[in-house]
Amino acid sequence: MQLLLIQPATKQVQDLGTWPSAEAAPLPRPASGTFYWLSCERSEFEAQLPAVQQLLLSLCGTPLVDLHISDLLNAQIPSTFDYTSDYDVLVFRRLDLTRQAAAPAPVSRGWRRQVQDVATPATKGLDTAPVGFAVFDEILLSVHPSQCMVRAQHLQRLLAPGSAPEKRSAGTRLPPSSADLMLRQIDQMVDGYLNLRRDMAKQIDSWQMALLNPKSRFNDWGQVLQARLGLHQLDEICEDQRAAVQDWIDTLETWSEDTSKTERRALELLRIRSRDVLEHIERVIHHVYRMEQSAEAAMQMHFSAQSNRANDIMRTLTTLTAIFLPLNLIAAVFGMNFDVLPLVHKEDGFWWAMGAMGMIGVVLLVFFWRRRYIEKDSLLGKND
Repeated sequence: MQLLLIQPATKQVQDLGTWPSAEAAPLPRPASGTFYWLSCERSEFEAQLPAVQQLLLSLCGTPLVDLHISDLLNAQIPSTFDYTSDYDVLVFRRLDLTRQAAAPAPVSRGWRRQVQDVATPATKGLDTAPVGFAVFDEILLSVHPSQCMVRAQHLQRLLAPGSAPEKRSAGTRLPPSSADLMLRQIDQMVDGYLNLRRDMAKQIDSWQMALLNPKSRFNDWGQVLQARLGLHQLDEICEDQRAAVQDWIDTLETWSEDTSKTERRALELLRIRSRDVLEHIERVIHHVYRMEQSAEAAMQMHFSAQSNRANDIMRTLTTLTAIFLPLNLIAAVFGMNFDVLPLVHKEDGFWWAMGAMGMIGVVLLVFFWRRRYIEKDSLLGKND
């Protein structure tokens, strides 16, 4: 469990090390404008729960409610928000790609093999993990899964050697409150979904090209089904996230505005950052909806193209059959077992019959060509 004392007024971050420590003195209540950040993994929070409850009682005057503790310890809980008169609890599911392999680069080895290669894990079952936040005025308690990159990156950013007060820029200024620090971490989690949508879009674009290519024989529908299931799962995840953040924003509207201009501005900036996080989530939802429509449209266009191709083939075969039907009739007539038939006993009768058959075939071919029952591509077999 890592404990930091963040002092935005003096732009200083004090690393209090691993908590709890046997030789450490009890933590004093933070001064006005400062707050603690206690970050831990879920297993650490479960093991040190009595000490955490005692710390919250001494700093904030109230411990966590049992139901909120269950939410913070539940690894399967969806994104949710709840509050009391003393603190707020927000659980947000982040993207976990640590167990997903990188996608192989597609190479030019034929459309069928190429479609199989672009089936990256981006559209397979999404691995997510909840991150829980308990927001007090004096302390932010965050419960992360093991090896959480969001926690590691924020700790590194706050404790970077080059982040001395005189070296901090406007883009690296400290969060002014515990709620602002929570929103910064949530914003980073949402950015992971924004990056994922690019990979999904590239994958679906590759499938669209393969499905619309007349030379392809697309049979790997299992990957398409996995992609659609992955999009549905992502849509459900983002809907829960949007509902949780919207509840948080509604709660912010009920916060009493202090008379101090600085505090009113801090509250307004907190609302702006919350609306920005909500807007990012809605962008992900909108893009997922567009990708679902693109995948469905590609499938419908594929089946429509295959149906049109089959219709063209049947039309060509029917036209050729219609051309040869009169020729078969002539051949059948001259194949009758009668002694007296026209042109049978003449020396040039065969050539007259062949010429008539050829003339009839050419006339029918020109007729069907002008009526566009048969075209050049279908005769040469370029669609096959």
